[in-house]
Amino acid sequence: MNAVTAPTARSTRQWQAADAAHFLHPFTDFDALAKKGSRIITRADNIYLWDSDGEKILDAMSGLWCVNVGYGQRALIDAATRQLQTLPFYNAFFQTATMPAIELAELLAEVSPPQFGHVFYSGSGSEGNDTVVRMVRRYWELQGQPARQVIISRWNAYHGSTMAGASLGGMRFMHAQGGLPIPGIVHIEQPHYWAHRDGAAQGLSRDEFGVVAARWLEDKILEVGPDNVAAFIGEPVQGAGGVIVPPATYWPEVQRICDKYDVLLASDEVITGFGRTGRWFGCETMGTRPDLMTFAKGVTSGYIPLGGVLVGDRVADALIRRGGEFQHGYTYSGHPVACAVALANIRLIREQQLVERVREDLGPYLAGRFAELGEHPLVGEAQTCGLMGALQLVRSKASGEAFPAELEVGMACRGHCFGNGVIMRAVGDRMIVAPPLVITRAQIDEMCGLIRRCLDLTLADARRHGWLA
Repeated sequence: MNAVTAPTARSTRQWQAADAAHFLHPFTDFDALAKKGSRIITRADNIYLWDSDGEKILDAMSGLWCVNVGYGQRALIDAATRQLQTLPFYNAFFQTATMPAIELAELLAEVSPPQFGHVFYSGSGSEGNDTVVRMVRRYWELQGQPARQVIISRWNAYHGSTMAGASLGGMRFMHAQGGLPIPGIVHIEQPHYWAHRDGAAQGLSRDEFGVVAARWLEDKILEVGPDNVAAFIGEPVQGAGGVIVPPATYWPEVQRICDKYDVLLASDEVITGFGRTGRWFGCETMGTRPDLMTFAKGVTSGYIPLGGVLVGDRVADALIRRGGEFQHGYTYSGHPVACAVALANIRLIREQQLVERVREDLGPYLAGRFAELGEHPLVGEAQTCGLMGALQLVRSKASGEAFPAELEVGMACRGHCFGNGVIMRAVGDRMIVAPPLVITRAQIDEMCGLIRRCLDLTLADARRHGWLA
């Protein structure tokens, strides 16, 4: 048997060959990636990454929306090491618990809105949203209303890639594979002012459109029948859909509608939780009172996988007092190492006052710098919320005309970003960022300078190929 080649002895090309031979990546055309070759990331510090060729990259996406406290935080590394030495694993089945899981549950109840006193752990946000489906349907069974099975979500939402999570999500390209969505999940249109500017939003202010978009929920409840609707689930800001920041009127009207028809409200906080919007949770920024909140990503800053659902008093009381055994759970529910890292992560967020910094300083500063990028000839709209931002690329700035989808201008821009030292995600022709919460004003300036250079390079491509209107 051949010895495995030592990591330091492999070239980038060798790593790429081994990757193509054995590693099936998520959301990837495997054949296309094998021909191109993966970018091999080797180390990280603060908000920067380095690849196997020694290139330094500013990570404007926090890994995958998750490295809120930045890379290399010793407090999190030490917390994991101590817990691994003491108790690397035990489960939460068989009427047992571990101290980190209990302590984290207490801390999560402390930092979350007052209606949340309980947590159900999972290993990811996808699993957390599967739990939401099970939990809301069980709740209505306990209320003597078992017909309330239907969960309403939105098109272009993202709630994970498990069978239930992908069904809750409104990504049609995901539904096209695997016979999705599963029964009992329906969708309404998203509150995307830009996308609806020539339709439902035409002639309306953003705030007026926000009310119209929220009432699509009421229309769907009435269509399905209020006695059949269990819950509405939504991201406070649609992340993977393109950082779609809803009008300020949208979520308060959604809350009113949920209250009117006694529909549970589930807030998917996988991206917006733990300071991303300038509050601990996005629902606080948007002004809602959800019954359930899904979390993951930022709870450990991505250092160790952990997810779960914060369960509001209304649902928790039913499950605890009248529910008997809840037939649901995961091997890694409340994993002690993950919980220990989450405890260190949340304490660090508090110590460094990252939530307050995002709300009072960094978020407003990013908004100002993105407004400047919004003046670029390629940009039709610039949006931010806390430390999330989006730039809509357009064929004509004057009319807002979109590029034909087949040109894949967003992917061209993303390629320039990767080639010029900044990771920025493309969702169609919408370029998005969500940098670590530890970023400084100087680093925001650096990031925006790199983005502007990539916009200029993309504009040059568009002019050269005759893509502009």
